[in-house]
Amino acid sequence: MRWLLSGLQWMLFMIAGAIAAPIAIADLFQLSPVETAGFMQRTIFILGLAGILQGLFGHKLPIHEGPAGLWWGIFTIYASLVSILYSSNTIALQTLSGGMIISGVFFILLALLKLIDKIARLFTPTITFVYLFLLIFQLSGSFMKGMLGITAENIEIKPMILFLSVIVVCITFWLGKNKQMLLQRYSIMISIVIGWLLFLLFQQADPIQKADRLFQLPKLLPFGPPLFDMGTIITSALLTLLLLTNAIVSIRLMAAIVHYKNDPNRYLRASFVSGINHFFSGLFGAIGSVPISGAAGFVEQTGIKKRLPFLIGCFFVIAVSLFPLVMNLIAAIPAPIGYAVTFVIFVSMFGLALKELSSVQHVERAYIVAGVSLLIGIGLMFIPAEATKSLSPALEVLVNNGLVCGSVIAIILEQAFIAKEKLDQKNSKNH
Repeated sequence: MRWLLSGLQWMLFMIAGAIAAPIAIADLFQLSPVETAGFMQRTIFILGLAGILQGLFGHKLPIHEGPAGLWWGIFTIYASLVSILYSSNTIALQTLSGGMIISGVFFILLALLKLIDKIARLFTPTITFVYLFLLIFQLSGSFMKGMLGITAENIEIKPMILFLSVIVVCITFWLGKNKQMLLQRYSIMISIVIGWLLFLLFQQADPIQKADRLFQLPKLLPFGPPLFDMGTIITSALLTLLLLTNAIVSIRLMAAIVHYKNDPNRYLRASFVSGINHFFSGLFGAIGSVPISGAAGFVEQTGIKKRLPFLIGCFFVIAVSLFPLVMNLIAAIPAPIGYAVTFVIFVSMFGLALKELSSVQHVERAYIVAGVSLLIGIGLMFIPAEATKSLSPALEVLVNNGLVCGSVIAIILEQAFIAKEKLDQKNSKNH
């Protein structure tokens, strides 16, 4: 029973953090309510499947998969290219499906060529700190907007939403630090349920949508056959390398938290399985997934470090995606509750980031690398998206993502410092 409850908590956490992306993207491409429901179902289904494949055959850690923010950005860019480069929304979506298949091929090639380990060595504690700090900073705006009730349709603060969100945050903190292990273990699930009841009580929750059928399998190639063009192939190649950044940090963090034995082939397997997951995403017309760094904060908050509850949660996610009524029920969870719970989880992530920085050996070098990359990464987050429209899609998604740019700059800077130190040591020996 304990494993089932833990699995249910994983399921709620995974779905609560995943439903926003397909709904937003469906709106961008003007999908009908039926098409939107199908798009969300396929995305949730792929996330559950991806988690199982990674948990059993990939990195074998309790890290859930979520819609990749980078793919979300690419979807947004391609929506703006309809009528410019693509004749219809459907053609753009077919091209994006092709792009995810291409990305899957690149993931598998990187694994087969055994290049992942070389990339993984670049992620020192300094780089992990920079990445986590930028991730927290980038998402903090979304958390606050969600907890204030600000949406695309409503740009004004809703005091009642803020009041209820703060209550959910306080409850989540209290449960997570409670001496009763049962309350601590299921703090996320309890907070979501209590929050939902509060939102219903104060009439701040949307009604549950009716389902027109009891059971529905996800549709294969919903937008038609995938399309491929050179621009998308180049974009997918770059995106694959950037997604690896996210995956490596997530795996490295979780491995340290759960104290699993050192596995030299973990990154190779994870990349290979990510390739398979992206291939499925393209075939099912879903959003490409990536291991979510927030899983580390979830495990820290709940103390559930075993892999079995996570795998059970993934099976629940797949099962839920096949029943439209249950999907509609979970989709009715008010978004501010998800933001409030995730806010607490990312507070734990901030602590993990500081622990990474405290473990560095070359402190002065770390400060310089972190300072430069954080200033650039955070600075890019404030550049309006309109300023980059003249760039190619690949460059546009890179410049618009301060998280990735800052992380890449941190890697380049640190490697330059390391190379200089090695050269200085060599010269001193020669003299």
